[in-house]
Amino acid sequence: MSEEIIKRGLERGWLLEPEAKELCRIYGLSVGEWRVVKDLDGVKCAVEELGFPLVMKIVSPDVLHKSDVGGVILNIDSEEKALNSFLKIKEIAEKGGYKLDGVLLERMAPQGVETIIGAKRDPQFGPVLMFGLGGIFVEVFKDVSFRVAPIGKNDAMEMVSELKAYPILRGIRGRKPSDINSIVDAIVKVSEMMMELPQISEIDLNPTIAYEVGYKIVDARILLKKGQ
Repeated sequence: MSEEIIKRGLERGWLLEPEAKELCRIYGLSVGEWRVVKDLDGVKCAVEELGFPLVMKIVSPDVLHKSDVGGVILNIDSEEKALNSFLKIKEIAEKGGYKLDGVLLERMAPQGVETIIGAKRDPQFGPVLMFGLGGIFVEVFKDVSFRVAPIGKNDAMEMVSELKAYPILRGIRGRKPSDINSIVDAIVKVSEMMMELPQISEIDLNPTIAYEVGYKIVDARILLKKGQ
């Protein structure tokens, strides 16, 4: 199954978000519920199945960075907004000349501690894993740690505990502690993915939101070695 997903993305050099999240799911990583729809009737069915609030994202082989083209709409809390948002994304695709494979509807994740789990295939060291504070803060604080794959749970725990933001994950000033063990497990699974799928050049799971119990990958970007 994972090889089929990789094969579909090799020509373009990256996975569409539904493909990336399905690959994460195959490896036991926690992703939210989503549906890919192609018309207004599909939107109505997805809304009934998923509930609110929702996020809507463009699914196009011509658009890697969805936010850059206005292809992400947040806080959709009614069927009317969902239908209008679908039409807006469709219009963005038409005006931009982007091939539209569909629109992804996903239940918005609750608030928690935003982290990032990533990996990159370095030409000298091979697969290198990264963990840090996520969301917009990863670029501001640059609070990250690295390890060369493969790693086990002890290595992953060291990656987490090395962060300056580690006390936030442990719980400070009345904040409930995050489920660090589940995050450690996620880092190990990303290591396994990089070791078992050599076609992957980069993984960016940002944000991965940590909760008191479990975590949820909100956005998944996976780049491939084009033509491999």
